[in-house]
Amino acid sequence: MMLWMVPLLPILAAPLVYFSGRRGGRIWVTLLALLAVTGVVALVALAIGNEWRGSYALNSVLVLQLELTPLSRIVALAVPLIALPILLFAGFHERPPLGRLLGIMTAFVGAMELLILAEDLLTLLVGWELIGACSWALISHYWQDKSAPKDAIQAFIVTRFGDLGLYIAAAAVFAGGGGFGYQALPGLDSSLMQIAAAGILLAAVAKSAQVPFSAWLFAAMAGPVPVSALLHAATLVAAGLYLLARVQPLLTQVSWLMPTIVAIGLITALAGGVVSIVQGHAKKLLAASTSAQYGLMWVAVGVGYPGVALLHFLAHGFFKAGLFLATGTAERQTGSYQLARMRLGARLPGIALLSAILALALAGLAPLGAAWTKEQIVSVAYKDSLWLALGVALAGGLSAIYATRFQLAMFGRSSRREQGPPRINWGERLAVGGLAAVTLALSILWWPEAQSWLRWGLGLPQVDSHFWLLVLSLVLVVLGILLGAALVRRDEALQQQDWAQSAARWWELVPLTREIGDAVMKLAHRLARFDAQVLEAATFALAAWARRTALGLARSDDEIVDASLRGSARSATWAARLNATSGEALSWRLPGSLTGLVRRGGHWARQAQTGQTHHYYAGIAIGFAVLLLILLLGAAL
Repeated sequence: MMLWMVPLLPILAAPLVYFSGRRGGRIWVTLLALLAVTGVVALVALAIGNEWRGSYALNSVLVLQLELTPLSRIVALAVPLIALPILLFAGFHERPPLGRLLGIMTAFVGAMELLILAEDLLTLLVGWELIGACSWALISHYWQDKSAPKDAIQAFIVTRFGDLGLYIAAAAVFAGGGGFGYQALPGLDSSLMQIAAAGILLAAVAKSAQVPFSAWLFAAMAGPVPVSALLHAATLVAAGLYLLARVQPLLTQVSWLMPTIVAIGLITALAGGVVSIVQGHAKKLLAASTSAQYGLMWVAVGVGYPGVALLHFLAHGFFKAGLFLATGTAERQTGSYQLARMRLGARLPGIALLSAILALALAGLAPLGAAWTKEQIVSVAYKDSLWLALGVALAGGLSAIYATRFQLAMFGRSSRREQGPPRINWGERLAVGGLAAVTLALSILWWPEAQSWLRWGLGLPQVDSHFWLLVLSLVLVVLGILLGAALVRRDEALQQQDWAQSAARWWELVPLTREIGDAVMKLAHRLARFDAQVLEAATFALAAWARRTALGLARSDDEIVDASLRGSARSATWAARLNATSGEALSWRLPGSLTGLVRRGGHWARQAQTGQTHHYYAGIAIGFAVLLLILLLGAAL
């Protein structure tokens, strides 16, 4: 049960962070969030060392299960480690109040850990829903900006459509196996396995921003920079990839699934690379490159090497988060994310140097660790097909083009004279520097001893490298860097071309998803009006009719029933008086016992009229019971 503390610690700490932000200062609330996430790192390390497990039975069928696997260890450690510098940056970069922002980000870390540790689809769904809700809240954090809530809803609607697939998959697994455990997937019959695979694929495609769902990531850029760095570069989009990596060995019987994963990944890697090359908005350039890099990871999963995909996720998470934070620092100087307004190398030389390290990792230049993980994807792709390996290498060359363009446009030399000192604090410098330091440290992955340790510790298979492929890939990277430097000089002319404008809008997927989101919201508003004007009106009319009926029955009770009972009582009194006074004048006399009986009956009947509806219902029930008893006795006799 101790494993439950990994996700529960940040989730329980989130309200404390939120409320402390309303009363405490910037340093206090930031420190509290950092302590909570540091606790997650410590708990994950203890869980790995002690092989913790966790389960919670809701009943005999519904059981929530947590477990650490060799693959989940990578992601479970990476998420809080990436989150720490991002939270530090947020605490010193974003405007107060910070409690809501840092509190939800802390809760997101817990929800992501729950998703990673889940050993069944039911637990996975809980974490999946939580990260979706946190994403919506964080994208719309600055709700005063009218575009932010609209963009948050657009991103939410697109990803929610994909989430339906996960519910379908869970239903198929439950129908076939009577539970929700991952291990039930191989035992499903063919039709249910096909349904489960299709549902999982749909959910993963949408969450990882792969084609045709890539455009929602542009809408998500409406959120603050730390949100983009944590959710939409390193963790939220990783949920879909992780789900595929986790279940890939269990769904090898589905013949169409792995080729589909490879095709989607390669298409997204190539299309996203072109989008990044022509994109003039810094955050959207990084967002498109995120889709492209995750496309490469999808290729690795599709050819049967999920461990290689998660290693590239690890390297990508650190350098891409750092690039987003460097973008946030640059935007503070210019007030815009447009690359044409940047060129901040002279103003921010330290950040420019750190960004150069991160950009070269994105480009895949050796000896940085990200270059090694990318070359591993090229090698495993070659095991499947030469053409696939060449496509992956080409996608790597595209990444070198847009990484170079980003770096030179963002931190190149400018002819204009900047006014005043740069607006940057030590927290921002430390956050970007920490991510750049980890990116440099991952260069150890080129060392054969480190590779052997990885294979042993994570259970990764041996991947044979091919020297000619490595040379080809590095040549494409160098050519990409040179071409990217040349494109910076012609950037404005490039973006004015029709095809470039179409590509910058994700091949027109951006307006399409916006129209879909608007249509869904219009339908929701119309349904709300229908509910208010028709359903609620009918309900109120029925309630008014019921009230009028009740009042009418009450008047009938007063005017008829009570009157008849009073008449019975008066009759009994009149009969008693007549009996007492007529004496000898009448030839007959009512017995005294009969007179008392009539009087008591009338009194009892009036007492029964309490005006309480449940008393009437009880009387009716008793009457029916007596009638039923009489009928039963008659049938028996």
